[in-house]
Amino acid sequence: QITTLINHKDKPKRSDKTLQAIQRVGQAVNLAVGRFVTVGEAIANENHELKEEMSVACIEARRAGETIAQLTDVASLDHPESDSHITIFTDKTGVVKAARLLLSSVTKVLVLADRIVIKQIITSRNKVLATMEQLEKVSSFQEFVQIFSQFGNEMVEFAHLTGDRQNDLKDEKKKARMAASRAVLEKCTMMLLTASKTCLRHPDCESARINKDGVFHRMRLALEQVIEIVTDSRPNGENEMAPISIYSGIREFKNKVEGLRENLYFLSKENLSTMLEVILEHTEDFTDSAYTSHEHREHILELSKQAKMELEQLVSVWMQAQNQKTKDLMEDLEVAILKTCQCMNELKREVHNAATSLAADLLKYHTDHMVLKALKITGVEGNLEAVAEYTCKLSEQKEQLVEMCRLLRHVSGTEPLEITCIHAEDTFQVTGPQIISAAETLALHPSSKIAKENLEVFCEAWESQLSDMSLLLREINDVFEGRRGEKRVYLSLPRPGKHNANLKALKPVKLDTEEQAKIAKLGLELHLLTSDVDSETEKWEDQENEIVQHGQGMSSMAYSMYLFTRGEGLLKTTQDLFHQAEIFATEGTKLASALHALSDQVHDDEKPLLLLEAEKLISMCKQLQITAKASAQGKSATFTKVDACILKTRNVMTLLCQLLPLCCKLLRKNKVGNGCLKPAPPWKEDRIRTGTNARTPERRVDTLGIKSLENHVTNMTFLESK
Repeated sequence: QITTLINHKDKPKRSDKTLQAIQRVGQAVNLAVGRFVTVGEAIANENHELKEEMSVACIEARRAGETIAQLTDVASLDHPESDSHITIFTDKTGVVKAARLLLSSVTKVLVLADRIVIKQIITSRNKVLATMEQLEKVSSFQEFVQIFSQFGNEMVEFAHLTGDRQNDLKDEKKKARMAASRAVLEKCTMMLLTASKTCLRHPDCESARINKDGVFHRMRLALEQVIEIVTDSRPNGENEMAPISIYSGIREFKNKVEGLRENLYFLSKENLSTMLEVILEHTEDFTDSAYTSHEHREHILELSKQAKMELEQLVSVWMQAQNQKTKDLMEDLEVAILKTCQCMNELKREVHNAATSLAADLLKYHTDHMVLKALKITGVEGNLEAVAEYTCKLSEQKEQLVEMCRLLRHVSGTEPLEITCIHAEDTFQVTGPQIISAAETLALHPSSKIAKENLEVFCEAWESQLSDMSLLLREINDVFEGRRGEKRVYLSLPRPGKHNANLKALKPVKLDTEEQAKIAKLGLELHLLTSDVDSETEKWEDQENEIVQHGQGMSSMAYSMYLFTRGEGLLKTTQDLFHQAEIFATEGTKLASALHALSDQVHDDEKPLLLLEAEKLISMCKQLQITAKASAQGKSATFTKVDACILKTRNVMTLLCQLLPLCCKLLRKNKVGNGCLKPAPPWKEDRIRTGTNARTPERRVDTLGIKSLENHVTNMTFLESK
């Protein structure tokens, strides 16, 4: 909204309609700042060490918001009676200054609030660590029950705080690391419970002690990693050295090779040779692996040899082209670039096939969990020899699965999936020995129910990780085949190529700055209309009403189109916008059907008006669909199509603003459904806290075991009877 105010065209005259729109934006900014500052002040009152800094920043923000509202107030401007057009701002520099002050003070508030959140997480972690130390030292069941109950509550608090933080992380890599650490903590909480109980029951058993120590150690590492992510730091100032995968190496290598088309001098031949050497060194993880098939190994070696030859040829032509740029040499260079990239693509596909076929075979082979079942049976029988035999088999299985994770990491395709592979590798590495120590404990104490329960918990963790690997393999294949991107699909935004076979031939285009400026006014109007629609839908008591749901969905999609006019949001290209416009029109047609259904239930003088508006809505949605599906060749035609789509969307939203109150009125009169209007809340404070907004779908990050933790805490009473 601030950007819209600052970037408006400085024309000497503007219509009343435009002036009123800008006044509404100014007021909206001031109201938003007021709500924001109220939260900031509440945070300041709860955190005395930062109260003064926070209060000053809040006062500055409030003052700037009020200044913007005053400077965009129609009443404060001159209105020449002889002219229907009026001056937009008497002092634009004042708005610029106020906007700068506002952004500066809002940033201060956010940074201070962020420091408080980080402090809360660190404090919560410290509480958990202190209680863990107590748990390690307990010697009686009664004391353990009391302390574990406290530990469970502290872990629930930590899970909530870190879950919120995970939601707020923008870096997908950090988000994946946080999810992995929280998953470890969730699973280890149950392991800690049974391992500690086993140790208390069998205090002289060495394998039980090893089992328990392993759980505590892993939990401490996970807690430390969460703090590293939150504070963006490493112990002893170390830099994180992420292992380079074959995929990322090939991607970077190809980018450099293709860059030669634009610039023959931006890198040296030694750089390219080194990059290829690193990639080929990583392929040795496949060729040296005992689990890679002979066929895959031969193909990888052959393609590695070919890649070296193609690069030699490329370097030869490249060096000649640097000295003499003839047409023939440039054509030879283009051929060499294409052949090198093609060879790298084939190598990429070969390592992908090698890794995924191995993973599919291993997961299928181990799906029956025969070794785990045998360990449970032989443990209960107290058969130490048989347990030793099956622990050897489990160790072999662990090595296979660890190797599978290492190879999958090379072909995972995205950094978050790479991290998931590393997490899976660590899980198999740690859980395997823990199952073995739990099985040995049971074999030594075959009648111990708690030792049996402990082995069950560790086996379940292993089975769960195998199940997760099947999902991970599917995701890796989806990324490779282009069926999945790193971004989540937003609302009903379709995946490219899914709804229209002709779309594949069209090249996605982004708008440049000048084009964005041209449609900024339309975008602003669309934004204001989404606010109006949201405001209308909030008045309905029955939020499950079909009309409300369609209205909210359309508002959400219109808002994403508004963000597109700003160069923001998940609609990145014009093709994305056209997809969204089609779905928006489809949603509008569904709303029209709901209006017809409503008209059959009501008896009122305004019923004909409702039917007329419904028909108008159908017609407008059809026009929008036709526009969105029409082909557009060239930059000018594409921009015209974008402009038309947003204009038609705006017209539909204008009609929707009229329809919603009309439907509400008819429902109220005829008492159809479960009611319509709800009483207006005295203050929208709740919305600040809950963030309920139709166009901002709640980000649902799995709480990673908060429910499980709560269950552990509430089900502790059985221990006292032991």
